[in-house]
Amino acid sequence: MASKLQIPPFLGLLPPSIQRIHKTCPSISLVAPSRPNQSCCYCYYYSKPVVIKSRLDVHAVQETVQSPIEDSNSPSALSSKSVLVIGGSGGVGQLIVASLLSRKMKLRLLLRDPEKANTLFGEQDQEILQVWKGDTRNPEDLDPSMFEGVTHVICCTGTTAFPSRRWDGDNTPERVDWEGVRNLVNALPRTLKRLVLVSSIGVTKFNELPWSIMNLFGVLKYKKMGEDFVRESGLPFTIIRAGRLTDGPYTSYDLNTLLRATAGKRQAVIIGQGDKLVGEVSRLVVAEACIQALDVESTEGEIFEINSVEGDGPGSDPQIWQELFNAARIK
Repeated sequence: MASKLQIPPFLGLLPPSIQRIHKTCPSISLVAPSRPNQSCCYCYYYSKPVVIKSRLDVHAVQETVQSPIEDSNSPSALSSKSVLVIGGSGGVGQLIVASLLSRKMKLRLLLRDPEKANTLFGEQDQEILQVWKGDTRNPEDLDPSMFEGVTHVICCTGTTAFPSRRWDGDNTPERVDWEGVRNLVNALPRTLKRLVLVSSIGVTKFNELPWSIMNLFGVLKYKKMGEDFVRESGLPFTIIRAGRLTDGPYTSYDLNTLLRATAGKRQAVIIGQGDKLVGEVSRLVVAEACIQALDVESTEGEIFEINSVEGDGPGSDPQIWQELFNAARIK
């Protein structure tokens, strides 16, 4: 069942949060909150940490899907979290990282090229952002020390469905979406509180048209194999299957540019289960869905498909996201 929050005639039956929104502006369904952000930090990790002491001020995020919020995602509420992002320099990953930095979340990145972090997110302090050099395709790169203290993981690695320059260096769907995910799951500590994996709609139908065309080189098959390995791992997980990605990718942008990115008119969110959704989704919406899924208890052990359409979206409001996820769950 897919869910899209709308304002029905029976306003009194809706959750209080939506009633308040509707009374403020009855012509729309959801409003994305935003507030100015402060500073964020980072450092590299190779065999030894190198501390970079300069700081970078982040401009206000203006009505973007990943705008910071003032309740459960406030700095004080998130102080106990330490999130490892795999694929943080990719189209969705860098939006996740930028959004978590704006929330003052403690972050750790695993990158093949750590220098990219400096280009994308600026020179930061190690109290907030640590960068490790590594590649999930190589099990020997996944040293247990890089997971020490990590409470949550978001994996948003991926490559192109068809042969392209991104396949150079054996960066194929089999190596990234299957072997890389398998290696990561095997290396993760059993104490992890949540693993969020970004996958794709259509993975259960890769032998059916039109999905079989996209799967000519195995991308959907290998993503499904990665999903199955996560499901059978015993780790607490949430899988986000994205529709065709729009908006971006914002590759090679700096942090301030990433924070000002918007989903345009496609901010209304549709969430479903059962691999029945067909459509597109903004990368910003996918990034926010991953972040919100970390804290919504009902998403544990669940797989969701996500699209976005024209309209006002949930922004970063955790209560509205929880309602979206809950409404989508197949009873």
